[in-house]
Amino acid sequence: MSEFHRLEALTQQLLTAARKAGADQADAVALEAAAVSVDVRAGHLEHAERAEGVEIGLRVLIGGRQACVSASDRSTRTIDEMAARAVAMAREAPVDDTLGLAEPGQLALDTDSGSLDLYDHGPEPTPDHLQDLALRAEAAALAVEGVSQVEAASASHSQRRMWLAATNGFSAGYGRSGHSLSTVAITGEGLGMERDWAGEGRTHADDMPSPEEIGRLAAERTVARRGARKPPTGAFPILYDERVASGLIGHLVSAVNGVAVARGASWLRDALGEQVLPTGFDLREDPHRPRYGSSRLFDGEGLATAPRMIVADGVLQGWTLDLATARKLGMTSTASAMRGAGSPPSPGVTNLELTPGDKTRDELIRGMGRGLVVTSMLGASINSTTGDYSRGAGGFWVENGEIAFPVNECTIAGNLRDMLLRMTAANDLPDWRAMRVPSLLVEGMTVAGE
Repeated sequence: MSEFHRLEALTQQLLTAARKAGADQADAVALEAAAVSVDVRAGHLEHAERAEGVEIGLRVLIGGRQACVSASDRSTRTIDEMAARAVAMAREAPVDDTLGLAEPGQLALDTDSGSLDLYDHGPEPTPDHLQDLALRAEAAALAVEGVSQVEAASASHSQRRMWLAATNGFSAGYGRSGHSLSTVAITGEGLGMERDWAGEGRTHADDMPSPEEIGRLAAERTVARRGARKPPTGAFPILYDERVASGLIGHLVSAVNGVAVARGASWLRDALGEQVLPTGFDLREDPHRPRYGSSRLFDGEGLATAPRMIVADGVLQGWTLDLATARKLGMTSTASAMRGAGSPPSPGVTNLELTPGDKTRDELIRGMGRGLVVTSMLGASINSTTGDYSRGAGGFWVENGEIAFPVNECTIAGNLRDMLLRMTAANDLPDWRAMRVPSLLVEGMTVAGE
C-alpha cells in the first residue's frame, strides 16, 4: 500500500468510528512527516537529529458543537477511543451555529497537487551530505575577515504527506518536501560582540543557493555590524530592509484575518473598502505558485483555492475567511482554512506579494537624508485593536543619505494605520518567500535611542 493510500485509509477509519460514536459530521487528518537536521560548529558535528512519525486527528460536529482530538497511535482501539472521546467532548461544548462542513457543491474538484511541484523526488540527502553542506557554509563564513566565530551552521531536510477526508465526501492529500540551510556568525568579543545570520529554504534542492553564498552573506552582514551603538532619539524616516519588511505587512495580514475581525479585535475592523495602503499598492495572494512551500489547490476544509486581491490600488478588498468566520460575518469563505491534526480549521494565508516600487533600496536611502535602516527586529508591543506599534530594532543609521554606523538597542514606534499609508516601496522584491515584500520606507516614525 502506498503512503497516501495508508493515510487515506486512516482518515476513512476515523470517519467510520466517528459516525459509529454518534457524530453528525466529521473530518479527519492523517499526517506523516520525517525530518533530518545537522548542526556543525568549529569544523565538527555538533548535533544531528532525525524525527519521523504519523499523527492522526479527528474533528466531530454535533448540533453546532465541535471537538478535536489527535493521537500518534494508529491502532483500531485508539481510533475508536478517539471517536468516543471527541463525541463526548462535543456534547459538552458550547453551541456555535456557524460551525459545519462545506456543502458537497462547494468542494474542490481539482485535487491533484502534482501541478504545483511541491515534492522533490530526487534522492533524499544523507546526514553526511547535510553535514558537508553545513561545513561548507561555516568555512565560507569564517573566511570573511572580521568574523571571530560561527555560532552555528545548520542544514536540514524534511518530507511531509497529508490526507484530509470528511463525511461530506471530500478526500484528498498532498506531499511537500523541504530543504534549508542557515548560518549564524559572530564578530567581536564580550560586550562588543555582534551577530547576524543568513538562511534559505526551498521545496527542491535544485533551487537552493550554494552553502558558500549563505555562509558568506551571514559573515558580511555580521561584519557590517561591528561597533554598533544607539541612534539619536527623535522622529525620523525608517527604511525596513526586505529582510524584515514582510513583518510590517504581516501586521496588516493579521488585522484582516476573519477571526480578529469577527471578534472586533482588529484595528482594520471598519476598513473594508477603504484606503489602507498608498495608491498603486496591491497585496495579492497566489496559492498556486509552483515549487513554493505554502502553495495548495484546496484548503483545510476542502474548498478550492484561487488567487485573490487582499488590497487593490491601496483599497482593502476583503477579509481572510474560513467557513465559520465567513458565516459569522455573513460572507463567503475565501478558501483560507488552515488546520493541524489537533486543532479545528482557522483562516490563514499562503503566498503573498506586495507591489514593488521603481527605486532601488540605495536610492531610497539617499533620499532619506537622516534616519534608520532596520535589518532586525526583537520584541513587540502591538495593540491589535488600535494599531499602536512599538518594537525593538537594530540596523544602520543614515546621515546625509549614506549609511554612517550600525545601530543596536533602539525602539521604533508609530501607529500601523498611519505608517502603512506613508509607505514607499523599493524594487528589491525577494524571491522564494511565502511573503514577497520589498524594502519599505516609512516616513515620520519615532526612534528611541540615546
